[in-house]
Amino acid sequence: MKSKLRSGLIAALDVGTTKVCCFIARGQDDGTLKILGIGHQLSRGIRGGAVVDMDEAEHSIRASVDAAEQMAGERIDEVVVNVTGGTPSSHNLKVDLGLNGHPIDDGDIGRLLDHGRHHSSVGPERETIHVVPTGFAVDGNEGIRDPRGMFGQKLSVALHMISAAPGPLRNLATVVSRCHLGIETRVVSSYCSGLACLVEDEKELGVTCIDMGGGTTSMAVFLGGELVHTDVIAVGGHHVTNDIARGLSTPLAHAERMKTLYGSAMPSPSDDRDILAVPLVGEDEDGQANQLPRSMLVQIIKPRLEETFELVRSHLESGGFDKLAGRRVVLTGGASQMQGVRDLAALILDKQVRMGRPVGLMGLAEATGGPAFSTCAGLLRFALHHHTERPANASRGSENPGTMLGRLGHWIRRNF
Repeated sequence: MKSKLRSGLIAALDVGTTKVCCFIARGQDDGTLKILGIGHQLSRGIRGGAVVDMDEAEHSIRASVDAAEQMAGERIDEVVVNVTGGTPSSHNLKVDLGLNGHPIDDGDIGRLLDHGRHHSSVGPERETIHVVPTGFAVDGNEGIRDPRGMFGQKLSVALHMISAAPGPLRNLATVVSRCHLGIETRVVSSYCSGLACLVEDEKELGVTCIDMGGGTTSMAVFLGGELVHTDVIAVGGHHVTNDIARGLSTPLAHAERMKTLYGSAMPSPSDDRDILAVPLVGEDEDGQANQLPRSMLVQIIKPRLEETFELVRSHLESGGFDKLAGRRVVLTGGASQMQGVRDLAALILDKQVRMGRPVGLMGLAEATGGPAFSTCAGLLRFALHHHTERPANASRGSENPGTMLGRLGHWIRRNF
């Protein structure tokens, strides 16, 4: 359903396992976004998309937000934040509402969506993040995008419900509030990446967006222009780095450097001839280094990435979306930039694969316009096109840390 585009200042916060990124943008009159400020920091206190150290995570968020505010010359009170932790998952639900023949209005649609929220089977151990209408029907006539103004006896909607474990969500909200920021809304990371990288025809015909992050690999299936399935796998780029560090007995920092500079998911004829210097863990910097062929690095990287894509395929098959999503896959996320990942994905998934990067943002520098920044760009696009609501567990009124009174109350609580 079309809604009025938002204008004014929008702030997006991507809290990931590898980095924390903040984009500040302003909505333009023509419906586009202009980037005003960018800040990103090495992520600390985050593992597998979830907060594991409050103080470290708070420091990373503060540093990234401060850098974006200084660049933009603006102060922000609220952010749109991504959700990766809490194992987000989805299920589909159909809800009906009697109309008695009167024209459908916003109130009918609101009651229908509320009915779906209250009767969803997420249970107390899960918390609802998104309720996405994927299609309406009036008296059994399906394929309706916007039923407002139509007449009928029964209005039906197919809903895509996305939920996550409440603990990681509340930990993330607590860390953000400690940075004196309110959460405007939360968006699942894979949904953001799809909004940032996919074109309209792909979303209409069927596509799977795979976001390969540091701690997790998440997927979002779009069909008929709407999000119809999401899932998360707890394997990411950091697992490849750990495999290299263990397999070659080298420090983690050097393993990450080797992965970035020389890593590949597919072997090449020159791998045995390319010799790499591999320092040993615990040795001095000037100590003796092993001389190993590049083929050994590839032999460590390839099995982990094969496992990742096989897990993606099995999750899609178990959800019934392997064939339904068509033959199109878009790879994004920092871990997707390694050489040969696209070819390996096409081989294992048996689909057409392309690399995705954020599109349609003004003022986005080339250094921050790659696949690693897709989630943050998608948060801005979600906020632009959707009327957002504050999460149920977010602070309100005097408790909102984004307001002056809220900041005063926060300071009093912490110091007294």
